[in-house]
Amino acid sequence: MGERAIYEITGNDREHFLQGLVSNDIRQLAQGPVYAALLTPQGKYLADFLLVPRGETILLDIDATIAEATVRRLSMYKLRADVQIARSARKVFHGTGPAPDGAVEDPRHPALGWRLYGERAGDDGTDFDAIRVAHCIPETGIELTPETYILEAGFERLHGVDFRKGCYVGQEVTARMKHKTELRKGLASVRIEGAAPVGTEITADGRVVGTLFTQSGGHAIAHLRLDRADGEMLADAARIWRE
Repeated sequence: MGERAIYEITGNDREHFLQGLVSNDIRQLAQGPVYAALLTPQGKYLADFLLVPRGETILLDIDATIAEATVRRLSMYKLRADVQIARSARKVFHGTGPAPDGAVEDPRHPALGWRLYGERAGDDGTDFDAIRVAHCIPETGIELTPETYILEAGFERLHGVDFRKGCYVGQEVTARMKHKTELRKGLASVRIEGAAPVGTEITADGRVVGTLFTQSGGHAIAHLRLDRADGEMLADAARIWRE
């Protein structure tokens, strides 16, 4: 997993401010960390992050490559709200072994283990790509791109979206995809013989049916046209089958 940046969100309006912007219900912070996304008004992905309660502060744990742009976007909505967003000196260390004191569980999936916010960055040597592939968990900048719809990326399964919380940016499109359509495209686990670069087109009978992403141990994450992804598929010289 890539480098993370930590920000501190403070101010009396911090929870109300976030509630109107992100895909998950901020009231869940009373129980622990929350996974959420910021979307465009058209319902497409802009950023994903973890929100972690720390007393009167909410920590924003986000991929460093999208951090500054995301904070600028959030700040556009502040208006007169009593909200401050500042870079934190904290770092995040994460792992899957025995959790150290003060660590919190990753809310996306139990296999992702724990996260500890403090002076140390990095991880305990866990092969997180193997975990992500085994459980079809997308990563910022790899499976999650500006063309992503979060329901196609498994956010409901990863506890990253709430359908009862009310309005937020991109909510209408997300709700319509949930209640009025059947997903025809989405991330899926596949078996793979061989290898191909991330982003390689997947074909079946000469037609493009998807895109190949993270690979590990004979398995991979792919974005597929679910109604066309039957039988053997190809990504360059690699052979692929949907699991």
